Amino acid sequence: MVKSTNIHSSAKIYGTSFIGDNSVVLENVILGYPEHSLLTTLLEKRMITEEAEYTGCTIGANSFIRPNTTIFSNVRTGDNFRTGHNCMIRENTTIGDNVLIGTNVIIDGNVKIGNNVSIQGNVYIPTHVIIEDNVFIGPCAVLANDKYPIRKDYCPEGPVIRKGASIGANATILPGVEIGEGAMVAGGALVTKNIPAWKLAIGCPAEIKNLSEELQTLNRI
Repeated sequence: MVKSTNIHSSAKIYGTSFIGDNSVVLENVILGYPEHSLLTTLLEKRMITEEAEYTGCTIGANSFIRPNTTIFSNVRTGDNFRTGHNCMIRENTTIGDNVLIGTNVIIDGNVKIGNNVSIQGNVYIPTHVIIEDNVFIGPCAVLANDKYPIRKDYCPEGPVIRKGASIGANATILPGVEIGEGAMVAGGALVTKNIPAWKLAIGCPAEIKNLSEELQTLNRI
């Protein structure tokens, strides 16, 4: 179901997708694209068309989706959702209100993102990540979810980013790490262990230091 008059003619909307009122969907956007298992079934039945019936995606009201963004099936966003160009948001991802997903961001599915979150350009977010409210993730940051890439069996465990945390540009957060409430990760840091609330992680590997008192506050993004 589409309730928007601002959808570019080149956009493709698959499945039973819903777009909230007063939203803008620009050139070459793909919404509700079928996840892999569903795509395989549809290809076998030669039904990979915009008329195929399955659960697409849900986009909140007052959203603005820039060109070449792809949002898969079973993705749900809140109101005031915004993307940059060339984003990819894969299946089973939930996103709260007032969230920005920047240019070239990849969210690989099965991710939970809270309200008032800003994810800047070129960030990579793997599966099984939790990002709470009021989080800022700077450009080119990388989160990981596999301790032993292709070397041994391991259940993917992405980082947990607690509310109000800030991640600097080019930081890397390793699998299973928890970034505490209000904590700050410096640009370029390699975070290999949990960061307590209201602490600063800096260096490679990151050292944990006291966060200055003037930075111990939560600002709405």
